[in-house]
Formats: sequence, structure tokens, C-alpha cells
Amino acid sequence: MVDQTKIKTKRLALRAVREDDIPRLAQIGNDLDIARMTSTMPHPFGLADAAAVVCRARAMDLAEERLFAIETANDGVVGTLGFFETGGFGPELGYWLGRPFWGQGYASEAARGASDWAHEDWEKKVVIAGHFADNAASGAVLCKAGFLYTGEVQLHPSKARAEPAPSRMMVRLG
Repeated sequence: MVDQTKIKTKRLALRAVREDDIPRLAQIGNDLDIARMTSTMPHPFGLADAAAVVCRARAMDLAEERLFAIETANDGVVGTLGFFETGGFGPELGYWLGRPFWGQGYASEAARGASDWAHEDWEKKVVIAGHFADNAASGAVLCKAGFLYTGEVQLHPSKARAEPAPSRMMVRLG
């Protein structure tokens, strides 16, 4: 089933990733500085990797997981944001933006809008998130989106790093 969910914020639209997003995702996602701050992105990140992302999104159980393309009116797709099942208290939020779109508040806006949607419309009482300890910018994004630190640090995998890295865990309650 194709996810028809659309989330609107002041400057962004979040909608299901599609096959026609593959070239754009590969173009803006093929950056080691992006991939090394995620758990699942390899580097290099090419067309086959972007296609695998879209394929995975299509196979998601929409009651438990979602993956959105983040769009601006002027730039089109600027990154992705997803909620992923971890077997824990609630879905885990993850996101990335292409480098040209860093520092503009898009990540915080997308994370806040998507988390609001998850609590209000998707009826998730808890959303968790984590950021690699060496990525303070992501911590700031999540704090602006209403997440609080739990005090827990977990080792999370990173395909691009080829080894686990300490991740500072956060939570947002609905």
C-alpha cells in the first residue's frame, strides 16, 4: 500500500518517498559527512542505494514505520525523515538533509512537524531519537523539535563508519 500521508509545516512538505525521487536522493545524499552521521546510509550513496531506500519504504508496515521525503517549494526534495520500529517504547525518528540545506532550520522544522503528526494523528505516545555523540548539531535539532535527553548512551551501527558509534538517546512524549 502506498502511504498517502502528507505533513505540512510553514516551509516544508513531507510526503512518501517515490521512485522519481531516486536520482535526487542519490545526488544530495552522496556525501560522507551526511552518511557518517546516520546508521544505515552507506558511502558512496548511489542510485542503487536510493532505490533500495524507496523499496524499503514501500515494504514498511505503515502502522509501525514511515519514511518521508522532505521538500521545499523552491528546491524540491532536500532530504528524508523516517520513523523506524526498534522494538522499544516507540518508533525512532531519523533524518538527513543534503548539505546545501544545512543551517536553515529545515531539520528542526521537519522533526517537529513529523513528531507532532506522530503523536496527534498516528497516535504514538512516545517517539525516540538518538544522535551520534560527535554530532552536536543533530542534538540541537532534536532539542528544538521538543526532544529531551534520557541520559542513556547506546552504541549504534554506522555503515559509513564501518563500526558502531556512541549515540545519545532522546525522547519526546505525546
